[in-house]
Amino acid sequence: MSDRRTAIVTGAGRGIGAAIATRLAQDGLAVAVLDLSEESCADTVAAITDAGGSAIAVGADVSDEASVTAAVDKVAAELGAPTVLVNNAGILRDNLLFKMSVDDWDAVLGVHLRGAFLMTRAVQKHMVDAGWGRVVNLSSTSALGNRGQANYSAAKAGMQGFTKTLAIELGKFGVTANAIAPGFIQTDMTKATAERVGMEWEDFVKANADAIPVKRGGVPEDIAHTASFFASEGAGFVSGQVIYVAGGPRD
Repeated sequence: MSDRRTAIVTGAGRGIGAAIATRLAQDGLAVAVLDLSEESCADTVAAITDAGGSAIAVGADVSDEASVTAAVDKVAAELGAPTVLVNNAGILRDNLLFKMSVDDWDAVLGVHLRGAFLMTRAVQKHMVDAGWGRVVNLSSTSALGNRGQANYSAAKAGMQGFTKTLAIELGKFGVTANAIAPGFIQTDMTKATAERVGMEWEDFVKANADAIPVKRGGVPEDIAHTASFFASEGAGFVSGQVIYVAGGPRD
């Protein structure tokens, strides 16, 4: 057990984060399931441990420096030094620019970008000490622009620049950094979007799927497969990349 690598997955209480945490546990990693509260992580942790994996629940606000420091210290003490980090935590505060509040802008940039910065800065010392590390950041096809998402699009585009800079700075320490940009993925978050625009869920999924070359919506496991690759030993010569997991090409 002592040579088992430890991963932290943020926003892992449900959806894409939960799928990634579960997959990394299946890959043999010990996983810290991090979300705003320990309680919200319970289902993911139970799924992992019931399947024979190793996981703990960690409650933390990724946009708060003290909270992040305490969370990473807890993981290092209870599971071992983390050398895989998946920055998945995110929120939506969609609105057209002229109706978007400063609070809605700050909240989205705070969780996505500030959160990724704080988490990576806290974890990278463990990776550098180990001479091995994997950072996987969640971007989005919205990084290319999406109506009603000036805050989210800016954050997700920022994640790509952040990723590429990490790859340059940390590469000499055996640390890679890559980003996944999901397209339409069927999650609670996209269900909330369907409600916001006044569409039935089935109709919303069909409308999105019709515009996707593979003619289906994505599922969280699609993203988890890609995260598993980026976190693997075999991906050691892949760094600074953004993979669009969207059922077709994106520029």
